[in-house]
Amino acid sequence: MLEVKSIDLHYGAAQALRGVSLQAQIGEVTCVLGRNGVGKTSLLGALAGQHPVSGGTIVWEGEDATRLKPYERARRGIAYVPQGREIFPLLTVEENLKSGFAPLSRDRRSIPDDVFSLFPVLHDMLRRRGGDLSGGQQQQLAIGRALVMRPRLLLLDEPTEGIQPSIIKDIGRAIVYLRSLKQMAIVLVEQYLDFASELGDNFAVLDRGAVVYSANKASLDDAALKRSLAI
Repeated sequence: MLEVKSIDLHYGAAQALRGVSLQAQIGEVTCVLGRNGVGKTSLLGALAGQHPVSGGTIVWEGEDATRLKPYERARRGIAYVPQGREIFPLLTVEENLKSGFAPLSRDRRSIPDDVFSLFPVLHDMLRRRGGDLSGGQQQQLAIGRALVMRPRLLLLDEPTEGIQPSIIKDIGRAIVYLRSLKQMAIVLVEQYLDFASELGDNFAVLDRGAVVYSANKASLDDAALKRSLAI
């Protein structure tokens, strides 16, 4: 389980996160919602270790991970799919996928079958350069690269941004399948409420770097959720 306890994050004098707390359980999707610029990407960057927090703690699987480096978190099963995908455009699809081998021991360095069953286009385009893929295909590649790491915590930053509807549905089906395996926790940052509502088990809304509303699926108040998104 992931436990985020009252974390603060600063960029110089500017404070991006203010006492943010949330949990993410294995076998569940935790959705982080909010408008642009409210701290969602900063939160995922903090969880992945890309931005050191200035207060609070991050506990992953019972271990204090607050000060771990990004590669140390990756070795502990934390995979991050950033906004903008950040694939390697000059490498082939296969080479991009194999870049996910980095935190794995040699005996685990293979591409899981699930990558190709979830995103068949990646198998069809193994020899194509990443930069030749469409935006939606690149998003599938970025998620596939993360799955190569066999993550126990998958961080997804707006995977539907700028993606055609057919691929949004593919990504949604992939998230549902991964949740059903009950082998990983998923933290999904998303702007599209309908997409998040369909997939989420737990919800947190950020505004100005702070959580202004949180609920699980059973106690979710749609009106309160929409009000918090409109703040």
